[in-house]
Amino acid sequence: MNVRRVVPSVSATELGPNRDFYQDFLGFEPAMDEPGFLMFRSPSNPTAQLIVVTDECDWDAQSGRTAMSIEVEDVDVAYAQARERGYEIVYPITDEPWGVRRFFVRDPNGKVLNINMHIADAPA
Repeated sequence: MNVRRVVPSVSATELGPNRDFYQDFLGFEPAMDEPGFLMFRSPSNPTAQLIVVTDECDWDAQSGRTAMSIEVEDVDVAYAQARERGYEIVYPITDEPWGVRRFFVRDPNGKVLNINMHIADAPA
């Protein structure tokens, strides 16, 4: 499987202190800023990203459930392999309205991972 990017998720009670910490202190810039959801990226390395999410995130109610997002080259192949190996699928493969195809799987430590790809990047 070809992994393109790994993005950790931080569960928070409010965004303000996290904006101060990750943006003002560590120098990340906001890549997405939605109610209850911030995605930061490094200005010098845009693939270095992290997500901060609160319970108020209503546009993607699932995002607070995951420990990290892993972008892969072909999410359908990853989904088939996860099922073949008997891993617990906790959110079925879904095309989301914001252009991501994803599923959630539980890792051996009990953490839920968001395995995804951008629909525009789907293999022909």
